[in-house]
Amino acid sequence: MTGEREMTALDAPVGAGAEQSSELTPIIIPDYGEDFNPSAEEMFEAQMQYQQEMQAQAQAEREASPGFMQTVSMPELYEMVYPGKPPIIDHFLYPGTFLFVGAPKVGKSFMMAQIAYHVSSGTPMWNYSVRKGTVLYLALEDDYRRLQERLYRMFGTETTPDLFFSVASKSLNEGLLDQLDTFMHEHPETSVVIIDTLQKVREAEGDTYSYARDYDIIAGLKAFADRTGICLILVHHTRKQKSDDNFDRISGTNGLLGAADGAFIMYKNKRSDGDATIEVSGRDQPDKKFMLTRNKETLCWELSGEKSPEYTEPPEPVLEAIGNFINADNPTWEGTATELIEKLELDIKPNALSLKLNVNAGKLYNLYFVQYSNSRTHKGRKITLRYDVNHPIIVEPDTDTEEDDTEENEFQYQPVEGDPKATVCYVKGNSGKKSFHEMTEEEQANFIATSY
Repeated sequence: MTGEREMTALDAPVGAGAEQSSELTPIIIPDYGEDFNPSAEEMFEAQMQYQQEMQAQAQAEREASPGFMQTVSMPELYEMVYPGKPPIIDHFLYPGTFLFVGAPKVGKSFMMAQIAYHVSSGTPMWNYSVRKGTVLYLALEDDYRRLQERLYRMFGTETTPDLFFSVASKSLNEGLLDQLDTFMHEHPETSVVIIDTLQKVREAEGDTYSYARDYDIIAGLKAFADRTGICLILVHHTRKQKSDDNFDRISGTNGLLGAADGAFIMYKNKRSDGDATIEVSGRDQPDKKFMLTRNKETLCWELSGEKSPEYTEPPEPVLEAIGNFINADNPTWEGTATELIEKLELDIKPNALSLKLNVNAGKLYNLYFVQYSNSRTHKGRKITLRYDVNHPIIVEPDTDTEEDDTEENEFQYQPVEGDPKATVCYVKGNSGKKSFHEMTEEEQANFIATSY
């Protein structure tokens, strides 16, 4: 053989599902001459390539079988690394496909405009941080004049170039997803798409309503949202019938909620009320309830309270240590799990560290914008940590924590250590902090008047 030489096939993997064809094509590598001396890394890469090709060939043969079913073992599952999905509005809005449901005229469109404006401008909504992104709002029950009047009343002349509107679109069976794909291609920073309302894009789908049909409609939209990594909000209506579970009031079958990642239910006790409640239930977020009050001048919804399950995730010291280690000043690190343990002085075994990072890769990015990956080399597993300098812009709500700015007799609330449900109120003035029972009658009266 003049220009090439045949490489002896390495041992193929054995075990269930690793059957191979009797006619295997040997790997051919260039002949660099008698003086060619491959490094250990080059030989390892050649071996890995061969093994991957053999495994791919065996997998293809397995999948061709009529009785094939894709399965993953628990160790294989723990080896998988999934990217993070940070919230778009902290504690409130996450990537995925969500129904936003309420009775007519309850204020859903104002809430959609509020979400769209705050995300596209990157300004905090209520007291929650926002990750800035482009927003497409399909206001299919409005016209541009009504949109203009509504937005001007809500936000005045403060505009944002990253918020786009359309009052007409194709339906699902006429090419809506192609329209959304085109918009995403033109605006790759898009993070939220709002369809107001779902009925407007499913009208041409026929009048037949069934669980299977409802599920398929949402599943198709969810596939688009999952592929693009956006938050897709589908505005929908409630049915008139009462129910003990508010989510049972979603118009249509349970197939809508069954296929979606979650739902928001917005309701009032009376249509004329200036207050409203939003209940949230989702697969990847805790159930919550938000109490809202309508601003009479701007008609924006203001947060007056929040209820959520009394549960907080336990701290992850390993992730916190990595978040403090990898940042804008030290954006990259590579090495083995053992080296990372030594570097951060962690009390954990190398294999356990690798598995923990595999499982918590998404959380590591959500909390600290640190991207994690691992790869195999001839020396073993290599961990790569990289700070994402292009992470979404986050604007935190303004908070005043300087003690020097505390006015005389300003009231402060301080949690009781060891009891998360208990809070002690102090009044801070020239005489220092006082509990309620230590206040004068005048201070107590002032406290009660300003607290309720």
